[in-house]
Amino acid sequence: MALTPPAWLTPTRTYLVHVGCSSLAYALAATLQIVYQATVVGLTPIQLVLVGTVLEATVFLCEIPTGIVADQYSRKLSIIIGALLTGAGFMIQGFIPSFPAAIASSIVWGIGFTFLSGAGHAWLVDEVGRENALPALTRARQLDMFVTIIGTLCAAALGLIYLGLPLIIAGAAFVVLAGFLALFMTENGWTRTPPEERETFADMGRQLADGFRAIRSNRVVMVLVLVSLFVGLSSEAFDRLWTDRILTDFNLPPMFGLDPNVMWFTAFALIGTLIALVISLVVNKVSQNAINNRHPNMLLGTLMAVQVVGILIMGISPWIAIALSGLWMREAAQHLAGPIQIAWMNRNLETKSRATVMSMSSQVDAFGQVAGGPALGGVGSKWGLTAAFAGSAAVLSPAIFLFMRLRPAIRHKRAATAAAGTDD
Repeated sequence: MALTPPAWLTPTRTYLVHVGCSSLAYALAATLQIVYQATVVGLTPIQLVLVGTVLEATVFLCEIPTGIVADQYSRKLSIIIGALLTGAGFMIQGFIPSFPAAIASSIVWGIGFTFLSGAGHAWLVDEVGRENALPALTRARQLDMFVTIIGTLCAAALGLIYLGLPLIIAGAAFVVLAGFLALFMTENGWTRTPPEERETFADMGRQLADGFRAIRSNRVVMVLVLVSLFVGLSSEAFDRLWTDRILTDFNLPPMFGLDPNVMWFTAFALIGTLIALVISLVVNKVSQNAINNRHPNMLLGTLMAVQVVGILIMGISPWIAIALSGLWMREAAQHLAGPIQIAWMNRNLETKSRATVMSMSSQVDAFGQVAGGPALGGVGSKWGLTAAFAGSAAVLSPAIFLFMRLRPAIRHKRAATAAAGTDD
């Protein structure tokens, strides 16, 4: 039974507790998870990829059914269920170092993730109103970055004791969070949808048909959705195997006399977080011109080429510093391209189909990961990790040409000419 929260525990502060605890737990789990799976559990490249593929497939299949719980029954209930399942998923993997446990962990975690997906944002808007939500979301984003650094450092400390311990503590943190929210989370701004007003499968089918029509009728949207497919086909293998490549092909020297795997991969995670912070600052300063470009195909094609080069560098470099530079090149290009692609797609969509098409693009990405991950993982197991990275780069390469060959519509050319005051 829920308790009346103390006066100081406003909805905004409750949301910040939710974000802070979740970010801490995710950082604890993610920092050394693949190191744990590759060393303690002893997963092969194909098994590493299959664990990630099962997670993506679970999210793909459960996103809509679990979203119904948040939209039509209770945001609070959805968040609590999601926190409990996510915590259980992490603890399964931490307590049981085996491949079947890793698969079970991915299924339970994936279901939990879909219960959490979007429910927290929706709950906050309901409780504080649209006009007050943006400042809270901004503070939450800052808190997320700060707590992620703390969680990464804590993962290193716990990993020095046992590599599975960060996963176990992360799972326990989610269970504690679920208990806290069950006791103190309010739900005053949301009303359960009456049965007669709930969406039916026919409604969803009509919305899906509208989304397909929007994609087919606009060249830019079609290309961006196709790019999502190639990104998905390429990304799962890279994301799951770069850690294994570092562990397999390079000798990490001891750091301060401590476990080199724990210390170095913690350092890699911290560097990645710092790069994300720097990129976010750069985007805030320079991305406005790029986003306002009516047809940024050359910029996006170039950033996609940087990603392909980064994947190849990670796959073939005999020097660890160069290999890691490829990893960070890819991540930096992704951070820069993301908001530009989203803005470009939104400019080419009508309001009635915007959310559906954006969701379909994400689902296409997830489908690509499910389809491409096991195939490239199999390549890595049979012919080596370098071959898997080469395959990942090759699969992503068509996205470069899709962007480069996409010409602006005549109306966009005329608008740009008029804005520049020239006569072409």
